[in-house]
Amino acid sequence: MQNGATIVGGNRRGNATNQLYDPNDLYVDDDQTIYIVDFVNHRIVEYKCGATTGRVVTGEYGSGNRSNQLNTPTDMIIDKEKDSIINCNYNNKRVVRWPRQNGTNGEIIISNVGYHGLTMDVDGFFYVADCDKHEVRQYRMRERQETVVAGENGEGNRLDQLHAPRYVFVDRDHSVYVSDGYNHPVMMWMEGEKQGIVVASG
Repeated sequence: MQNGATIVGGNRRGNATNQLYDPNDLYVDDDQTIYIVDFVNHRIVEYKCGATTGRVVTGEYGSGNRSNQLNTPTDMIIDKEKDSIINCNYNNKRVVRWPRQNGTNGEIIISNVGYHGLTMDVDGFFYVADCDKHEVRQYRMRERQETVVAGENGEGNRLDQLHAPRYVFVDRDHSVYVSDGYNHPVMMWMEGEKQGIVVASG
């Protein structure tokens, strides 16, 4: 059995650029650049491959609700088509797009929602896990359409319900995989289905 190696952080918790405080999610780009959602520090930090010190790419102005601030970010993706970072900003109840290069202000693209997890499918549609409403929604931004693709029946533990969903993944067949927070399994909802299937349970 091999031992793991620390590639980011490892300098105790803190807010220096070589420290993290409750990292909540990460994204690895094609060039092995790592983006860390640094939850308690209210920022996203970029680490180039092999670097021991990161660069704050969003949230460098502390916690808050201004367009240049984050408040408890939970998840993020890279939109390569628009060269931007999109993140869930939980306490501000919004999803925000930030330019990846020299972007100090974010653009709110979805608001007034309790989103925790975020992903994008091969067609460029967004999927967000709303842990307040216990459902996953698909957003087609160009058509300004939103559709509930998992949940929609309130909080609960039935196969047609979720309870505080956290993270979401969508495969090439548009099946939605959800980590169902307080129910503890991972659920799969096939496209168009009204209830999910347990694919992993604790």
